[in-house]
Amino acid sequence: MGSTGSVSAWEEALLVAMIQYPVPVIKGPQDIQVQVDQICKALASTKAGYPDLDLIVFPEYSTQGLNTAIWTYDEMLLTLDSPEIAQFRKACADNKVWAVFSLMEKNEDPAKPPYNTAIIVNAEGEIALHYRKLQPWVPIEPWSPGNLGMPVCDGPKGSKLAVCICHDGMFPELAREAAYKGANVYIRISGYSTQVNDQWIWTNQSNAWQNLMYTISVNLAGYDGVFYYFGEGTVCNYDGNVIQQGHRNPWEIVTAELFPRLADKARENWALENNIFNLGCRAYVGKPGGETANYLTWVEDLARGEYKLPWDNKVKIRDGWKYYPDGVKLGPLPK
Repeated sequence: MGSTGSVSAWEEALLVAMIQYPVPVIKGPQDIQVQVDQICKALASTKAGYPDLDLIVFPEYSTQGLNTAIWTYDEMLLTLDSPEIAQFRKACADNKVWAVFSLMEKNEDPAKPPYNTAIIVNAEGEIALHYRKLQPWVPIEPWSPGNLGMPVCDGPKGSKLAVCICHDGMFPELAREAAYKGANVYIRISGYSTQVNDQWIWTNQSNAWQNLMYTISVNLAGYDGVFYYFGEGTVCNYDGNVIQQGHRNPWEIVTAELFPRLADKARENWALENNIFNLGCRAYVGKPGGETANYLTWVEDLARGEYKLPWDNKVKIRDGWKYYPDGVKLGPLPK
């Protein structure tokens, strides 16, 4: 199947590189431009070192950092029209490579908290996909819940790309949604610290196996004075096996050569292992064509907006009061 991620690739192979970006320490809006310049430089250098590279992925929070004291104020936020995003787009066009970037995006409604956003930019510098985090990490992240669903876009080398952000990857429902829409490469960008290191790897593998798609996942790396971020970029095959696994080194580049057409063929030809197909036509041996009726109570309840666990009244942490006792701060930064 070729290399696991070298400087060259087969004509059908999707060569990807994930940058274990060092966690940025952001104290004000002036520090954002420093990160943007550094990200663009890293993109150009990585493409120069891996000439056949198709896709470069940067982690969550690599652009604007994780300073919870200031990260929701206006000066710390971007939009898709911000000059910083234009700089990312130009870097992709100049280097003829696709890339995934993170941004904390202003809400259309200034009275509401911002979004935690990822964009995929193509090799012409166009935004091919715009995603807003559906499952912010509660009870700490103050982001508005995403309102764009789980979009999928056509990528290079026969790939169909979707992206999720950090805690999104802990929800098998979101990976299934991406696959249901046709994604064969599921990208996960994260800013996790070490508390969930093992779960990070397990979920990357299970999301791949349950949906017969590649997963490529990268985390921030290094110490920001409070937490340590574990890096460990992970590439999983569509059978759930780990193809490549990064270490904990900031600036480590994790590369892999993927074959989207093989994932497509597995989905078309496998039987016992075809989990995503079998879900919707159960027991097609015992019942010709399989059973298609929904049997999942939680799906019905969620569709009606009535999702409620049997132990709902015993759940103690239901808001971010401990971290934001006065609510999320919006508007201009205090002088």
